Amino acid sequence: MTSDAATATSTTRTTPPPEGPAPDQEPPALGLGTSLPPADARAKTEGTFPYAADLWAEGLLWAAVLRSPHPHARILSIDTTAAAGMPGVRAVVTHEDIPGDGSYGRRVVDRPVFASELVRHHGEAIAAVAADHPDTARLAAAAIAVEYEVLEPVTDPEKAFAAEPLHPDGNLIRHIPLRYGDPDTVGEVIVEGLYRIGRQDPAPIGAEAGLAVPRPDGGVELYTASTDPHTDRDLAAACFGLDPERVKVVVTGVPGATGDREDPGFQIPLGLLALRTGCPVKLAATREESFLGHAHRHPTLLRYRHHADAEGRLVKVEAQILLDAGAYADSSSESLAAAVAFACGPYVVPHAFIEGWAVRTNNPPSGHVRGEGAMQVCAAYEGQMDKLAAKLGIDPVELRLRNALSTGDILPTSQTVTCPAPVAELLGELRDFPLPALPKDSPEDDWLLPGGPEGAGEPGAVRRGVGYALGMVHMLGAEGTDEVSTATVRVHDGVATVICAAVETGQGFTTLARQIVQETLGVEEVHVAAVDTDQPPAGPATHGRHTWVSGGAIERAAKMVRTQLLQPLAHKFGMSTELLQIADGKITSYDGVLSTTVTEAMDGKELWATAQCRPHPTEPLDESGQGDAFVGLAFCAVRAVVDVDIELGSVRVVEMAVAQDVGRILNPSQLATRIEAGVTQGIGAALTENLRTARGLIRHPDLTGYALPTSLDAPDIRIVKLIEERDVVAPFGAKPASAAPVVTSPAAVASAVRAATGRPVNRLPIRPQAAVAATPKA
Repeated sequence: MTSDAATATSTTRTTPPPEGPAPDQEPPALGLGTSLPPADARAKTEGTFPYAADLWAEGLLWAAVLRSPHPHARILSIDTTAAAGMPGVRAVVTHEDIPGDGSYGRRVVDRPVFASELVRHHGEAIAAVAADHPDTARLAAAAIAVEYEVLEPVTDPEKAFAAEPLHPDGNLIRHIPLRYGDPDTVGEVIVEGLYRIGRQDPAPIGAEAGLAVPRPDGGVELYTASTDPHTDRDLAAACFGLDPERVKVVVTGVPGATGDREDPGFQIPLGLLALRTGCPVKLAATREESFLGHAHRHPTLLRYRHHADAEGRLVKVEAQILLDAGAYADSSSESLAAAVAFACGPYVVPHAFIEGWAVRTNNPPSGHVRGEGAMQVCAAYEGQMDKLAAKLGIDPVELRLRNALSTGDILPTSQTVTCPAPVAELLGELRDFPLPALPKDSPEDDWLLPGGPEGAGEPGAVRRGVGYALGMVHMLGAEGTDEVSTATVRVHDGVATVICAAVETGQGFTTLARQIVQETLGVEEVHVAAVDTDQPPAGPATHGRHTWVSGGAIERAAKMVRTQLLQPLAHKFGMSTELLQIADGKITSYDGVLSTTVTEAMDGKELWATAQCRPHPTEPLDESGQGDAFVGLAFCAVRAVVDVDIELGSVRVVEMAVAQDVGRILNPSQLATRIEAGVTQGIGAALTENLRTARGLIRHPDLTGYALPTSLDAPDIRIVKLIEERDVVAPFGAKPASAAPVVTSPAAVASAVRAATGRPVNRLPIRPQAAVAATPKA
């Protein structure tokens, strides 16, 4: 890492690193800590990289899925006669074609592949069709006659407690009552707040697609953009009535994922149709189908009461957190655990009493989206900190510094923070970083005003606001999740191959794998094998776990190969392998007596080793919300600068400054890109992204009705400080990079709008009416 890697940089107008050095340039540095470019960068840039939507097979059929137009209805009959009789239609499948009860689920098996008796959300799958042309498949799906008895939907999560059960398992998915400290404690100063967080869609940039190919043994192969192939295989096999060994999942190119590609609901109908027809079947979902089918961030209602002393030190936090899970459980239990555990934020709170619920409704399904649970509560507790600072007349930064968490402090779950927690240092770096210059009141700069060209009423109506936020996320799984990954490293003829079922979702894992092997073995050419379920499992690509668990497995395997390589040399020269080092493709001894190349030492041999990595175990939260539920924590501080038209309520984010606890920088360029992407996703949650519903019906399920931030909405993103305090229990000491800024950025933007307008801003995304100033302009 160069000395300026942790200083302020602008990441909005950067030039990607070249694929390779020019003929007259030195080759790029290798190993950890360098900005090694991705091996597939050129193919993705030129559009030749094969994604799931690009797949093809001889004799290919096309699939289409019929989805419910109602959020809640009883199915009286399903007539597939007309569809099955259409020319070109090869198969129609419904719930009757699925063995057993036809349900699946990663955490809770409660979601039917096809609805049978009841429809529980808008867009729920009813049937699927395979035909020889995609238009024929869509027409056939539309020809399926379904008779519904429309029922009153339950769309208010607060009413779900008393409503008739929407599912055999009931409406309450989980309740966590966290109790920590003395409930009778009262602070000298009390502030209260009610906060609402909207339904953010992960909006994957590529089509959700897949291909199913039947096998001669009666099994099936699924080619999909899966982020957890082994779990997807097991879920699919159960729905097919097959042993897992007869189902193979092959991971195709994943065009980015923030949790949205974890739902196997798109691929199970494919496999059923392939098994029924004996032909390859492909499905490429439309954008509308994606909005209807996959999981979204949990809409959340939060009530808070903060107690503090006269100096602004927190005494007690009380909160009620209600997550709307939609129709099925999915990851709601885990999201609720994160929300409750982090409800007080990265602050020292001696007394905390939090009630958390996740409930079923007839709203669109909710599930894992980056920073789930933690993002919603961050927006609320940081709003409370702003209120408390205003009531006490204390600078908001100073108030946060007085309460900042540090290593050795105890969370409200009674878990001691053993990892580095430089929260105060992160915030201090932002406070001292220069603010951007104020805009000029000149016609040529009008495009910089809120609302775009000619969007602002007049420059005099624009107010600037500066806001701060602190956030935290957990690493790996939680509450007793068995985290384990297996990797194999093989070296032959100067080329290393890594075999690991960790999926590259855009987080840069394959690049990291190459860097680990390069640093450990001194081999420049490293290939990472394609992922499928014939390999040992590596688990899902969430919570930065592949950097830790899969990267740790690769490192251990590479070190075992290193020992195999060095032992003959050490024995020959009468020294231990610890006295030999590998650097730049050369092996040297501490005294300089031995000097050879890795290629010469290999002498044509093939060396390989397989290793596992399993972090220390965690435990579920108990009936009082107590327990060591998390392997580790990562922290982030964000300062937002916004311009607000206080008459129209339009908001322009001018700059986002970030200071982050990263443990160790493994790839500076890749890390900066991850932080920039996380901040941008957070801005979307703060200002524009809200999948709106009306009585359970998704309104405008497309990218015209759902406003994603574009490159024109992205502000200057300044990486002010990256603190490298290695977590000693983590391989390489690194921490996850992208979830923390996603969690923290929306709260910072809301804080800045509060500062500009004087309004409470208690809802995300921020509505224009909430950004109109409380008092008229002077």
